[in-house]
Amino acid sequence: MQEHQEKLADALAGCANGDRNALRTIFDLEGARLVAVAQRILRRRELAEDVVQEAFIQIWTKAGQYTPDRGSARGWIYAIARNRALNLVRDGKRLEFTEPDNLADLHDAEHMDHAANVWADLDRQNRLRACLSRLDETKRRSILMVYISGYTHGEIAGRLKVPLGTAKAWVRRGLASLRECMA
Repeated sequence: MQEHQEKLADALAGCANGDRNALRTIFDLEGARLVAVAQRILRRRELAEDVVQEAFIQIWTKAGQYTPDRGSARGWIYAIARNRALNLVRDGKRLEFTEPDNLADLHDAEHMDHAANVWADLDRQNRLRACLSRLDETKRRSILMVYISGYTHGEIAGRLKVPLGTAKAWVRRGLASLRECMA
């Protein structure tokens, strides 16, 4: 263990002198364990790897600040990685974690928002808007889901929790009403 500590201290001194091989030595000796520590804090492998990469940049640039009389080289290295991970957790307000089961719901909501925005952005004097506004909400929504969001009849039925025949009828009747209005 003492030999390991000495290798790390020598490697930090090498980094301070611009020796890239010294940084490689630190990575080879501690990289995997640093990722494991960061992953325990962050609970996500890809974030842990990013944190460790940033930590190695900081180790490289600040290696000259390490002084052996204030602690072990290993402790100094781990403190950098740990602090970077904790900073990411503290700043985590901007990181939104989504469970895989909820991704489809978010995707659907995004498509529905887009369809609603297209509807809202239509010029008030636009004839299509006037004709769409004459339709009841379910028909209008179904048509927007098909033509703006690109949903199939089956997807509409599933998302609106209605039978497939009902979704098809809403689209068919809505289109017939639109044709009549636009003619």
